[in-house]
Amino acid sequence: MPSLRSVVLVAACTLLPVPILVTPTPLDAQERRISRVIDLLDGRDAVFGIISGDWSLTSARALSRSGLDFIIIDMEHGPWNPETLRIFLLGMTNKQRIAASGDLQMAVTPLVRVPQNGAEMMSFIVKQALDMGAFGIMFPMVENREQALNAVSSMRYPRPLDSDIREPHGRRGRSPGIASWYWGIGGGEYFEKADVWPLNAVGNLLTIIQIESPGAVERVEEIVTTPGVGVIFIGPSDLAAQMGYGDNPGAPEVEEAIQTVLGSCLEHDVPCAITTGAGSVARRLSQGFRMVTVGGDGGITAGT
Repeated sequence: MPSLRSVVLVAACTLLPVPILVTPTPLDAQERRISRVIDLLDGRDAVFGIISGDWSLTSARALSRSGLDFIIIDMEHGPWNPETLRIFLLGMTNKQRIAASGDLQMAVTPLVRVPQNGAEMMSFIVKQALDMGAFGIMFPMVENREQALNAVSSMRYPRPLDSDIREPHGRRGRSPGIASWYWGIGGGEYFEKADVWPLNAVGNLLTIIQIESPGAVERVEEIVTTPGVGVIFIGPSDLAAQMGYGDNPGAPEVEEAIQTVLGSCLEHDVPCAITTGAGSVARRLSQGFRMVTVGGDGGITAGT
């Protein structure tokens, strides 16, 4: 059953484009991760955010105070621009909130959707986004377990010999200077904390795998059970197009595919995410989705 916090957020979502203002779930400061969105997911709460295509400092400032749980900075459909990403991430640093909370958690967790990373396996882009301080990566159009494993590996540092979670083997090169500064910790501590959840129970990085094709739906079990996958994100629009239903994500056959993916996630206790509108948030939460996007960033920016 959705928590009171979820109900409040759903009510707020129906009012978009008015900014969403909610009080974060209280947690003991010593128990908190640096990634607030992982803390919420680990506590079995639903999380709410947007996919952002406005990377201005005005937007970053507004989003940092919005009351959302996360934003996905969309550099799949927008241009991959590392310098713009660096500035936007810095703009999301709400020092007033950090000082008031007494810990290093950002109120709104920044995640990055990279260009299609299935067959291309562009691990260098993942490394650059993480090295700037992002707390997670969304990988579009993942088709199978091999590609999911590649996604996880690209986000991980190689773990020490005495670690019991060395696999999937990390391929991320070690240069944590900017990311550790952005997180507010030292380089050594960053190396320990910057690992994928829930494979690493105290990890702060979220691997988000997008399922957007009939083939991926057919292979959903092998994708969902890939070690290190944190969230499965369904893309209804691309899924509908790939299935031959054009601009009709509400087609019964598309919904059946969505429910197949959701069912696998529920069976294996992997959070499932989906895009929603104001009229479908409550329905998707009641079905078991635990991560939803609830609109665009235009209204939030306009509300500043």
